[in-house]
Amino acid sequence: MQSWRRKSLWLALSASWLLILLRVFPVLRLAEPARRQAGGPQGWPRWLDAELLQSFSQPGELLEYGPQPPQAPRGGSCYREACFDASRCRGGSLKVFVYSAVGPISETPRKVLTSIEGSRYHTASAAEACLLVLVLSPDTPAGECHPALPQWDGGKNHLVLSLHPTPCLRIFQLGQAMVAEASPTVDTFRPGFDVALPLLPEAHPLRGGALGQLQQHSPLPGVALIAVAEDRGGWRLAGTNFSACPWDGRCEQDHGPKQTHPQATLPNATFCLIPGRSPDALHFLQALQAGCIPVLLSPRWELPFSEVIDWTKAAVVADERLPLQVLAALQEMPLTRVLALRQQAQFLWDAYFSSIEKVIHTTLEIIQDRISGASAHPSLLWNSPPGALLALSTFSTSPSDFPFYHLQQGSRPLGRFSALIWVGAPGQPPLKLIQAVAGAQHCAQILVLWSSKKPPPPRWPETAVPLTVLDGHRKRTKFCVMRECRGTTLLSQASDRFLPYSAIDTDAILSLDAHSSLSTSEVDFAFMVWQSFPERMVGFLTWSHFWDEAQGGWGYTGERANEFSMVLTSAAFYHRYYHTLFTHSLPKALRTLADESPPCVDVLMNFLVAAVTKLPPIKVPYGPWHQKARPPPLAPGGPRFRAEPQPASQDCLNQMAAGFGHMPLVSSRLRLDPVLFKDPVSVLRKKYRSLEKP
Repeated sequence: MQSWRRKSLWLALSASWLLILLRVFPVLRLAEPARRQAGGPQGWPRWLDAELLQSFSQPGELLEYGPQPPQAPRGGSCYREACFDASRCRGGSLKVFVYSAVGPISETPRKVLTSIEGSRYHTASAAEACLLVLVLSPDTPAGECHPALPQWDGGKNHLVLSLHPTPCLRIFQLGQAMVAEASPTVDTFRPGFDVALPLLPEAHPLRGGALGQLQQHSPLPGVALIAVAEDRGGWRLAGTNFSACPWDGRCEQDHGPKQTHPQATLPNATFCLIPGRSPDALHFLQALQAGCIPVLLSPRWELPFSEVIDWTKAAVVADERLPLQVLAALQEMPLTRVLALRQQAQFLWDAYFSSIEKVIHTTLEIIQDRISGASAHPSLLWNSPPGALLALSTFSTSPSDFPFYHLQQGSRPLGRFSALIWVGAPGQPPLKLIQAVAGAQHCAQILVLWSSKKPPPPRWPETAVPLTVLDGHRKRTKFCVMRECRGTTLLSQASDRFLPYSAIDTDAILSLDAHSSLSTSEVDFAFMVWQSFPERMVGFLTWSHFWDEAQGGWGYTGERANEFSMVLTSAAFYHRYYHTLFTHSLPKALRTLADESPPCVDVLMNFLVAAVTKLPPIKVPYGPWHQKARPPPLAPGGPRFRAEPQPASQDCLNQMAAGFGHMPLVSSRLRLDPVLFKDPVSVLRKKYRSLEKP
C-alpha cells in the first residue's frame, strides 16, 4: 500500500515539474504568431506553440505567458491626437511640404527629395501643407544639426526622415515631431506615431528597382536550406547537419559542410538566419529580394512598416536561445507553407521596398491612413497584390470595388459594360459603331467623348441603351510649318478618354475610337472573356515590344505575329479603376508625353496595367475585313485605328520605361477564341457565328 502511495506521489511530483518546465520554456518549436490587434502599441508577435501545449492549456490562457510587447519609451508622451494637428489637413487630405536641403547632401537624401516632390501629396506651399518633412543627411556635420525652421512650432506636424544612420537624429531636438528612421530599436520606437523604415543600401535605385529573384515554386536540388547572415553583407551557406547550431559558438558539434561567399549579397537558400542586432537589418531586405524566408533571431529592431504589414505571412521570428528546436522546425515546415512565405516575401519586396520612391510613398500612405482612419486601407489591400500604393483609397476602401480581388474573393464584376467612344478629329459621327455596340447583350450605356473642334450633331440615332455626349478637353497649340509659326490651333487631348468620368456607372469599360469597326458578336465575346480576367486588358489589335540592339533601346511593332505585349485602347475592355490610376497615380510628365504623341497613349495605358498586374493583356479574334475597311492613318495628332506605330513615336517607349524605372510589359502568345471557332462543323452549333464571316 505504501509502495503504491510512493509511486502516486512520485508521479504527481513528476507531472508538476513537467508543467513548470513547460511554462518556463514554452517555445519548443516554431509556431504561428498571434494576430496583432488593432489599436494600442504594436510590438513583436507573441510566439508560443499553442499546438504543442493544447492538451495542457487553452489558447486563450497561453497568451498571458507569452513575451510582452515593448512599452513606449519613457517620456514619450507623443501620439497622434497629442502631437499632430489633423485639422490642418483640409478635408482629410494629406499635403506634404519638404524643406530644401541646406548645403551639400549625399545621393540618397537627394533621391528622397525627388521622391517626395514627385508624389501626389506634394505641395510647394508650406502654408497649405498638413505635414512638413525634414530630410536628414548622414553627411550633415554635428554642428549643423539644428537648422532654423520658421514653421517648426516644437515639431508639431513635422516628420524627421532618415534612411541611413545619422548623428543628427540622436542630438536633434525632436519635440513633437514624428520620426521615420531606418531600423529603429524597439525601446525607442513609438508605435502608431513613428514610422519604421528599412535599412537601405547606399546604391538603392530611385524608382523601379531590381526584381525579386524567386524563380521556382520550390527549392531546386542542391539549393541550401539555410543561409546565415555574416558581417559586411556576406552570407554563409550552412550544411544539412541539423545537429549543429550555425549562428553561435555555443555548440560543440561539427558545423558540417559550408561555403563562404564574402561578396554574395543575395543568398541562394530557402531560409535566411538573421541575428537580432540592428546592423543586421540590411540582410533583411537582401533576403526579401532573394525570395529567402527571413528567420529573425530575437530581433532588437522594429520591422519596417510594421504598422500595416503583416510580417507573420513573410518572415519567421525565433528565439536564438533554442537553436536546435529552430532548426528542426525549419526542416519540418510543410512545402505549402514555405511557398506561401516565399511568395509573400517577393510581393512585399516589389510593392514597398524595391526602390526609394516606393519606400517614401509607403511612408506617406501610412500617414494618410492615420488621417483618414483605420478603414482607409484594409489589411487585405496592404498585404495582397498589388498593394496599397496601387489600391487608392480615394477610389474605394472596399476590396470588392477593385479588379484584383474579384476572383480572390470568389466574386465576379457586374455583368454590364459602358462603351466610351472618343471622337477627336473632324469627321462623320460614328453612327454605325454606335448601332453595333448598342446591340450588344451586356451594354448598359454609350458615352460619346466629343473632343473634336467641330460641334457634335444635334441628333443621334435611337438606341436601346442610354446615349450621353461628354465634352472633351482641348488645348491650344502653336501651328508651325518649317519653323514658321502661323497662329494657334486647338488639338484634342488623347488622354481625355482615361479620365474618371462620374457618368461611368459600370465596372467594365469598352474603350473605342470613332474610326473603330466592330461587330456585335465581337463585342459580346470580348466582354465574356473580360469577365473571367477583370484585372487585365482584353483587346483586338495588338503591338509587341522588343529590345533593339542596334539602337540600344526599346522598340515596338504592330506586325501580325503570334507574340504580343500590348492591345490598342481604340478597341479594348478594362476595369474603370484604371482611369483613376491613370489620372491620380501616373506622373504628370508621362501624361503630357502621351498627349503630345497620340500613339503613346496606347503604350502608357498598357504600361500602367502591366505594372500593376505583372500580367500580359489578352487578345480576342478580330476579323480581317475590318482592317480593309479602315481609313488610312491621319497626320500626327489625329485619331487612328492603327496597326503599325509610326517611327516618330518609337521613342515614347524608352521615355516611359525610364519614367517607370523598368520595363513592365509582359509578352504573351495566348489568344482566346469561342468554342468551335473555325471548326468544320455546322454553323448552327456555334454561338458567335458572325465572327467567321468573310
